[in-house]
Amino acid sequence: MLEKFLPRIEFDSYEDFKANYSVRVPEGFNFAYDVVDAWAEQEPEKNALLYCDDFGTRRMYTFTELKQESNRIADYLLSLGIRKGDRVMLILKQRPEVWMCFLALHKIGAVCIPATFQLMEKDIVYRVDAAEIRMIISIDDPELIGHISSAKTKCKTLAHLAVVGNTIPEGIYDFRKEVALHSDRLDRIYNDQNDPMLMYFSSGTTGMPKMILHDYTYPLGHILTAHYWQHVEENRLHLTMSDSGWAKFAWGKIYGQWICGATIVAYDNEKFDAKNTMELLQEIGVTTFCAPPTIYRFLIKEDITKYDLSSIHKCCIAGEPLNPEVFYKWKELTGLTLTEGFGQTETPVLMANFDGFPIKPGSTGKPSADFDVEIVDDNGNPCDDGVVGRIVVRNLSKHYPFGLFKGYHKDPEAVAKAFRDDFYDTGDTAWRDSDGYYWFEGRSDDVIKCSGYRIGPFEVESALMTHPSVLECAVTAAPDPVRGQVVKATIVLAKGYTAGDELKKEIQNHVKKTTAPYKYPRIVEFVDALPKTTSGKIKRADIRAAGDQNNG
Repeated sequence: MLEKFLPRIEFDSYEDFKANYSVRVPEGFNFAYDVVDAWAEQEPEKNALLYCDDFGTRRMYTFTELKQESNRIADYLLSLGIRKGDRVMLILKQRPEVWMCFLALHKIGAVCIPATFQLMEKDIVYRVDAAEIRMIISIDDPELIGHISSAKTKCKTLAHLAVVGNTIPEGIYDFRKEVALHSDRLDRIYNDQNDPMLMYFSSGTTGMPKMILHDYTYPLGHILTAHYWQHVEENRLHLTMSDSGWAKFAWGKIYGQWICGATIVAYDNEKFDAKNTMELLQEIGVTTFCAPPTIYRFLIKEDITKYDLSSIHKCCIAGEPLNPEVFYKWKELTGLTLTEGFGQTETPVLMANFDGFPIKPGSTGKPSADFDVEIVDDNGNPCDDGVVGRIVVRNLSKHYPFGLFKGYHKDPEAVAKAFRDDFYDTGDTAWRDSDGYYWFEGRSDDVIKCSGYRIGPFEVESALMTHPSVLECAVTAAPDPVRGQVVKATIVLAKGYTAGDELKKEIQNHVKKTTAPYKYPRIVEFVDALPKTTSGKIKRADIRAAGDQNNG
């Protein structure tokens, strides 16, 4: 399959890879038809997806089954009036239907919008209105369905709600029952490669979440991710630890992996458990494995020597910077080398520890082929080695890399800020050493990375401000040995309220109920005033620095 898209697959060195890698795009390329359905036609019994949960369920799906089921879903969606360009939100965790729905939406030209199951009513209303979403397909979680149902009455464009599962409330479509009534045959619906295909909402780091838009060439960008970084193997099992609502799903659980012919593991766990994960890795014989550093931190606390991990050929790590101690401990316990990669919801893997050069623990490695990556200062000038600057992808007028997003939907101000001077500014910072290795420093927009989640301070601050005791607040990241970072809230109280543990707990519970629960502040500090600039802007850097001194 790779030869359909790559004029050349193997390279003699990293330098050869960087200089000579290229991608060819078939006219009207559509991942669902040209990869998944193509595998089904080429090898009808080829395994595509192994569904697992913590209750012993193991179910293998072939590419033929995925072709047929996605056709049925496409036919069902068309019967509801969903057409090319319409937006459909998926809140499906890791049910098999999430893969089938991705494919169905791609086939009919509708825009797929994955979302986390932890959204609250206000999060849903905002997303539906911003993206003009016409349909939501959700798991049968009563609390989530309650939030969606309440939101539906406030949304202008939301016409349909379907639920996947066994408990279907009255008046809501039973997704599986409805789909079963439809045909598994579908005439190809043609698209242009520049048509919108996939949209993610950002974490809202400097305002409300932005809409990150990808076109039909996006899956081809993840050949770099899957083949050259994760090293997935055809007909072997690959597991990336990610919920379907996050962009890590697109990175590690569908596009590049199926282009390479790997079998994807759908691990539908209700809650991460290190013991269960280790038992699954051993039982099913995973060959390639990718997870954020937090998960590796939990795994190395298990007695790894009890498990047979000999099936694993490659371990990758992304989502937040890798602590060198985790690298060395994992190597000591398993003999496996952790290979770090860096990228964003807006991109495929931008930098990684690729083949062709030794790993420096703690470094993100070197730039991907197809991406002209540079470190620049605030004026856009290249930084010398050793100087921290902004990570940018430059020379876009000369070559627009496959997998780089097409802009922030309906947000020209954000587009103008990100795309300027012929480069894309990632908003992240790093420095480059004299050997050409890149070392990640942090996000310039104050994003918080907790256990693999990306949390925007603005959304948490908005939730805090709805509590009557909060006069002013600032949300920042605080270091944590297990989660990498945790959310810290620095609060100025309104008159009539007294700081204390009881109020702290009340505020934390309030945030859990107001926004996605994982965003709540694990650390709450009450202060008399927040540090501010002369223009009145809160100086979060000063808050972080003060916290670091206290921790020191």
